[in-house]
Amino acid sequence: MRREGIRPLGMILTMLFIMAGLAPLPGQENEAAFFAEKRKAMIDLQLKARDIRDSRVLEVMAEVPRHLFVGAEYRRRAYEDYPLPIDEGQTISQPYIVALMTQALGLKPGDKVLEIGTGSGYQAAVLSRLAGRVYSVDISVALTRKAGLTLASLGYGNVEVKSDDGYFGWIEQAPFDAVMVTCAARQIPPPLIQQLKEGGRLVIPLEETDEYQSLKRVTKVNGKPVIEQLALVRFVPMLGRDKKKTDAGAERP
Repeated sequence: MRREGIRPLGMILTMLFIMAGLAPLPGQENEAAFFAEKRKAMIDLQLKARDIRDSRVLEVMAEVPRHLFVGAEYRRRAYEDYPLPIDEGQTISQPYIVALMTQALGLKPGDKVLEIGTGSGYQAAVLSRLAGRVYSVDISVALTRKAGLTLASLGYGNVEVKSDDGYFGWIEQAPFDAVMVTCAARQIPPPLIQQLKEGGRLVIPLEETDEYQSLKRVTKVNGKPVIEQLALVRFVPMLGRDKKKTDAGAERP
């Protein structure tokens, strides 16, 4: 007879996992339902509860499998309200920031979008469901290769990736209706403004001080940038030309 108040070790461990939000998956056949519920909670508690109102953005983020863009050890935490590490010392932004930046671009179905900072490929996947074509650049060869394979395996066929210095954009595919930069720059790279269509939007985090960065939306009006501040953020820094103390011209060295 089992004494009252003493529970089997398996039951105790399960309760601890549940309390920590790390309950074991209930079986392979239920994995899709498990992550679908996580996405629903992300939409309701993180996005709708804040200032994400674009119904198309909410719909897409409820569908894109964020957990497949992170390492297996982080999958059960993929929909939580914080960034997660990926390869090469980089991160995947928290869901709210992904939604905020995407909403700020105001994408239309036929838009051509440039993304600077491919990372895991998750942001490109979200953009691809809202635009016609996405071109994504990352300075890391390893990240570009891995993200490209992930995107292709999941059927995001309207995304093209390459490894290059994102400061210079992707001149061969310009002009773009929208540009998103997912790493913090010291300044707005002139080539990105040049490759933006008239009336196009650029969303970029800029280093204001050593302590914080400011997320900006830049609209090209009569060939000039019109800048709005969106939020204070924290991103990994842009590498390559942006970090060099040289004249910020558009010419490649």
